[in-house]
Formats: sequence, structure tokens, C-alpha cells
Amino acid sequence: MADRVTVIGWDGSPLTSAARSALSAATLVAGAAHHLALPEVPANAERIRLGSLDLAARRIAGHRGSPVVMADGDPGLFGVVRTLRAPQHGLEVEVVPAVSSVATAFARAGMPWDDAQLVVAQSRTLRRAVNVCRAHPKVAVLTSPGAGPVELALLLEGVHRTFVICEELGTEREQVTVLTSDKVADHTWRDPNVVIVIGGAAAVSRSGWAAGRDPGYPPAVRGWALAPEPGGPSAGEGESVQLRAAQLALLGPRLGDLVWDIGCGGGDLSVDAARFGAAVIAVDTDLAACDRTAAAARSAGVQLQIVHGRAPHVLERLPEPDVVRIGGGGVPVVTACVDRRPERIVTHASTRDEAEAIGYALSDGGYNVECALLQSVQLDPGDWSERERSVVFLLSGEQPRRD
Repeated sequence: MADRVTVIGWDGSPLTSAARSALSAATLVAGAAHHLALPEVPANAERIRLGSLDLAARRIAGHRGSPVVMADGDPGLFGVVRTLRAPQHGLEVEVVPAVSSVATAFARAGMPWDDAQLVVAQSRTLRRAVNVCRAHPKVAVLTSPGAGPVELALLLEGVHRTFVICEELGTEREQVTVLTSDKVADHTWRDPNVVIVIGGAAAVSRSGWAAGRDPGYPPAVRGWALAPEPGGPSAGEGESVQLRAAQLALLGPRLGDLVWDIGCGGGDLSVDAARFGAAVIAVDTDLAACDRTAAAARSAGVQLQIVHGRAPHVLERLPEPDVVRIGGGGVPVVTACVDRRPERIVTHASTRDEAEAIGYALSDGGYNVECALLQSVQLDPGDWSERERSVVFLLSGEQPRRD
């Protein structure tokens, strides 16, 4: 039984002496077709075309001899190393590294990438990868068949981005193409490829200190659910900073999520959700509110998609949300959101009758409903007199967990 496997990264350049030495002693070589065709692969070695990594790992663990696995780029970056190191296979892994395809792609584009987000697009992660591209100004996407440049571009409809598409890096057929996202679906692209998605209001690259962070991080102002700036837009009826903080806590926006903020008002909650790394679509029927939300996003250095229109009708053409915050519209808007099956819906009501109606709409849609009566009183710390009092019903609906 093999208890040790050598993993060789290959970036298209000549193999290193360490890689050639490992291959010369190999009795089993696993890799893609172009790896197995390399002249350095011993003619008498058993060959495995990599498909299911778990199946390949089990065969390698049961092999008597010296197994070698070949992988494109850096095998430790979303690669085979993680699978081979899984406890159930019992393998000790030695890695002969190579330049990652992501590093090569950014080198071909002549761009720094310490400020880029890095995601993998597969059939089950494609939508979340697209949401990262919505929310962040620079994203490298490792694609797969059925989740490539065309699918990325189609799901980004309505959001302008520039695509740097790097096909077959490290091979003689390597090609780098720069297109706007609306033109990408007009072409056929070769696998494998890396797509760099750039653009948006915050796409100016600045030196940072932590990889993967947006330009300008950490934010100039610490905290979330902060009070509006003096002279800024006031909160909607029944809304307060404390209510916004509670809504954010219930929504839990995170990287890869798409948040709908319906009735965005001045955009405070939209901006807060975006600062958590989520993609946000802010919706309001008031054009002035949309303008205020756009200004708030620019000031905070985050990216939002802003949709001017009246809910629930305007929601029909929006992409599927993960979580939804409803700032107004009552039961009809709640019902329309329930039909789209987000993981969580958060809203509020100013009266008990309205809260009961919303609660019934959520529960009838199959959501577990919670409701709390929130009272917040703002005090003047000078004389501790009352400045403002707000009483509101906070409601949330959560889809039952599928254990």
C-alpha cells in the first residue's frame, strides 16, 4: 500500500529536476490527458485519467509502488492536495510546486492581485461566484465546464464589468482576451480558463496589507449600523439605527450572498450589507432615494446595484436572493419575496395588526416566524433628556433547516 504520493504542479514550462526525478521513479501516474502525454512519464507506469479525485485517491492509496499525481498550476490552490491529504486516504503528500494559473493570469494582464477575491465557479457554486463579482471590484474566477465566462456574463446581466479571459495558460494555444461583459456570450471559450472580472466604482487599486481585501480596507469609520450623517436622509417611518442593527444581525450578510434591500431609503442598510462582503440590489420607488443610496455607496467605497421601481412588480426580473430586507410595501411585497424562496426575510411593522398579517404571510409560505417588539429611546448625554422614541415590531422568517 502506498503511504506517500508526490504531487507535481505544471505550468507549461519545462519540468524541474525534482519533478523529472519523481516521474522517472513513478510506477503510477495520475493526471489529465495532456499530463499523461508528456515524454517524461515512464512508458511502463500505470496511468490514471483524473476524474473523481476521491476515486483516484483510493486507487493511489491501494497502489504498491511510487505514485505521482500531476496537476495544472499550483496543486495546493483549490487543487488535489486537499483531497489527497484527507484522513481517510492516509497519504503523506510531497508537493513539487509550480506557478498558479491565477498568478499567471494576472501576470499576463499586467495587474497586481493581492487585492483580488479568488473564487471557484462550478455548477453548485456558480451563483455565489457571480455574487462575489457583483460585490467586489477585482475577482479571479477559476472556471469549469458549464460554469465558464459565458455563464458568468449572463448571470451578471445589468452589471457592467470587464472580463480578462485567459485560455489554456501555459500551453501553445494560450490566449488572453479582454472584453466587456455584454460581449462575452458572443464567443466560444476553451477550457481550462481563468477569468479576471474587474470594474465598478471601487476598482481603483491601492496598496494594502491583507490579501483579498477591497481597496480602502479597513473602512475609515469603524462599526456598522451607524447613525446617519448630520444633514443626511432621515430613516423611514418606525425605523431607527437600533432597528437597522437588529435587521443586519438577523440577515447575516456574507461573501457570496445576494441581498435584496427593498425600500432602501437612504441606503444605510444596503451599504452596511455590502461592507460585509455581500452583493446587494437596492430597490426603491423613489428616484431621490436611489440617488441618495448611490451617493452613500460611493462615500463608503462599496458597490451596489440600484433598481428604481415599485415592488413587487420590479422584483420579477431580479436574480434570486439569499436574504431579503423589506423596508416597506406590506403583505404584497412579503408574499412576492416568499415566492422566490430566500433563506431569510426580515421586515418590520408599525402596528400589531400589520405585524400579524405579515407573520401569517411568512408562515403560510413555509417560513419559521419570529417577532419582537423593539423600543429604542435616544437620550441626550448632556442632561439625559429624551431625544427620540421609536417602537416597532421586528419580524423575520427563516426557511426550515434541511438536516
